[in-house]
Formats: sequence, C-alpha cells, structure tokens
Amino acid sequence: MKTIRVVAAVIRAVNNENKPVIFATQRGYGEFKGGWEFPGGKLEPNETAEQACIREIKEELSVDIEVARHLYTAEHDYDTFHLSMDCFVCSIVSGTIVDTEHEDMKWLPLDNLWSVDWLPADIKVVEAIEASLA
Repeated sequence: MKTIRVVAAVIRAVNNENKPVIFATQRGYGEFKGGWEFPGGKLEPNETAEQACIREIKEELSVDIEVARHLYTAEHDYDTFHLSMDCFVCSIVSGTIVDTEHEDMKWLPLDNLWSVDWLPADIKVVEAIEASLA
C-alpha cells in the first residue's frame, strides 16, 4: 500500500473570552469533501516537516505561523493508501486568515472539539490534543 506523508498545523489561539481555541477546516474537494481536518498538506522534496507546515499554511490560509513543537504523528490506513501525518502545535505570528481552498473553517474551543465530523486520521489528532493541551 502506498504511503502518503503529510503535515498538519494544530493552530492554537485564544478567543475573546481568553479561552484556548484550535483552528479547523472543512475539506472542500475530493473523496473526503465535507470532512473536517487540520490544515496542511504534502511535503515537497528536500523539505522538513516543519518547513512544509509553514509553507502549506502560508499557501492555504495566507498567514505566517510559528511551529512550537511536534504534537503527534497520525498513522491511518485508508482504502487505497496509508497516511502518515506529522502534526505540529503552531500559532499565527502575522497576517489575517484568508482561506483559499476549504469549504468552511472555524475556531473550536478545546471543550468543543468534537462538534465537527473529523476525518478518520484527524480523530487521532483530536485525541492527542485532548491528552496534551486540554
């Protein structure tokens, strides 16, 4: 089975009530259209996972992020491929989010992470968030 290696940004901020929130996006295309995920994408040749995360978020959301730390590597077998997804806790350092490819996006409070229908690999990431950030 083919392995696809990707990165995802678990972008953390605080809302108006000074409570932590996590950014989520709804997939706008392809086989998994409509499912919720953390923004990110595939690595390019000779690129580190951290570099790919920063580049992908700039491309998808038009903001600059800082990678704080590696959170979790999600491994998941889909029907036609194996996904290996390195996930990083990040924060926005400059810019305002301008989404370029998702159907929807939202900031989710830590106590409301399960209010969206996460894609299978991203469920494991939500569990890792709960274990380490909550």
